[in-house]
Parts: sequence; structure tokens; C-alpha cells
Amino acid sequence: MSKFAIVSDSTVNLPPEYAETSDIVIMPLVVHWGGESYLDGVTIDAETFYARLRTSKDFPSTSQPSPGEFMAFLEKVAEEKQTDTILGVIVSSEMSGTFSSAVQAQKMLAESRPDLRIELVDSRCVSIPLGFQAMAAERARNAGMTIEETIEVVKRRGASTHTIFAVDTLEFLHRGGRIGGAARLLGSALQLKPVLTFADGRIEPLEKVRSRTKSLKRLIEIVEERLDGRQPKELGYVHAEADADLVKLRAMVDERWTPEATYTVVMTPVVGTHGGPGTLGIAFYAEDDLP
Repeated sequence: MSKFAIVSDSTVNLPPEYAETSDIVIMPLVVHWGGESYLDGVTIDAETFYARLRTSKDFPSTSQPSPGEFMAFLEKVAEEKQTDTILGVIVSSEMSGTFSSAVQAQKMLAESRPDLRIELVDSRCVSIPLGFQAMAAERARNAGMTIEETIEVVKRRGASTHTIFAVDTLEFLHRGGRIGGAARLLGSALQLKPVLTFADGRIEPLEKVRSRTKSLKRLIEIVEERLDGRQPKELGYVHAEADADLVKLRAMVDERWTPEATYTVVMTPVVGTHGGPGTLGIAFYAEDDLP
């Protein structure tokens, strides 16, 4: 048997340049739209999704894989990778039922396939910070770490990663049921351009801001506060139909920091369903003692 396999789900938003050579296996979530169902990143891509979202009168919804589907996925990974051990780094259990499906699949496999070891990590986040954790897992494994050591690396990466983002409207988070603690900004505050973060696996508000320009400025200020004079080791931009603001945000970052690696990802259709067009954020970490 080979070294353990690593899996994640399609909200992971691996940077395209990293995904080209990565062997992290992705379990697609599902987008439901206009009576049709699409596999995230498989039968619908981000370009098609956002083009349709601009003109569609229907609102898409999403769903996680069933436990049975996750079980079949894990068995297929074990067969194709010729391994008896799999590590899954999964979207926050507070934001999706995907982790619950994975846990149920793990329990079913413990009975039907006791030879197959499944370990799962709840990332407590989504998109590029989830990608950072999956990338950390792959780097640790490739450096020869055991699965136990790799799990600790993933948890440390999750704890050290900061994610700050701004949405153009709270409507999509609200309609998709993923608004978390930002719900207290609803009502007359729907016109706000709030600055948000992940806390305890949920979306939480950081600032109430009433213009896009101010939200981007405040986003940078918060990043600066959290770096506290350090340089980011890796920094990722994530956006959904926010090209012009992304250019502005990059310019502000470039004036202040020189990360060792910088990535840009477009929100996958499942994540974009809940964030909505205009979402723009940064994920970063500063420590340099992990693979």
C-alpha cells in the first residue's frame, strides 16, 4: 500500500497553479438550479455559473453528498490510490452538512471495510483557507510525516490562518442560510458592505461599513493589525465577479507586503451561491515553521 491519500470537497478552492500537480481528490457538492442539478466544478464551472447568475430570475441552491455517496467516493479513492488510509479535510461543519455526511460514511466503512482507515478534519472554514489546510496536508505527507503528524499540521494551519472578506450584499448569505452571526446585521442593514470573517466555523461580522471603498480600506487595516509587523508567508485572494475591486485590493497589498506566495481563486459555484457576486476576500498566515 502507498502513503495515505488526501481528499477534500469542492468548496476547497485550491489555487489553479497548485491544483495542476496536486493529487488531492475532490468530492463535488451539488448546485440545484432551474430544475437541474450540477456537480460543482465538474458539470458547471465558475465562468458558466456567474454568467448565468447575472441574468437568471431563479436562485440556485446547494446540497452536500449523501453519506452513501461519500462512502462510495472514499472506497473509490482507496482503490485508485492503492491505499488503506485516507485523510479528509472538509468544509466547516457549521456551514455545510458535508462533514456530517463524511462522518457517517466513515462510520459505515468502519463496519463494512475495517481494513480502511478514514481520518477527518473539520476545517472550520471554506474556500481558500480550506485550500491552505489541504495544501498543508499534502506538503506534510509528501515530506514524510505520518497521518497523525499531518493532522496536527492541518489543525495548526487552520488556527494560524486569517480570513477577512467583504460582500457586496448580505442577501446571498441570508437566502442561502449561511449568514451565521452576521444575521444581526440584517433588516435595514441589508445595504451595508460589511467586513466579515470566520470564527468558530461560522461567518461573523467584524465591521459595519456603508461603502465598498471603505470596506476594502478597512479590510486592509484589519489584515495589517493581525500581521502586527510580520510578512505573510502565503496570501490568497478569493473573489466572485469582483475584478475591478480585486485590482484595487492587490495594489493596496503590494504597497505593504511581499508574501512568499500569492494566489488568486474564483469562488466555486457552491461557494458563490452563498457569497454572491462582488464577494472579495483575503486569507493569509504568517508563521514559517510548517511544511
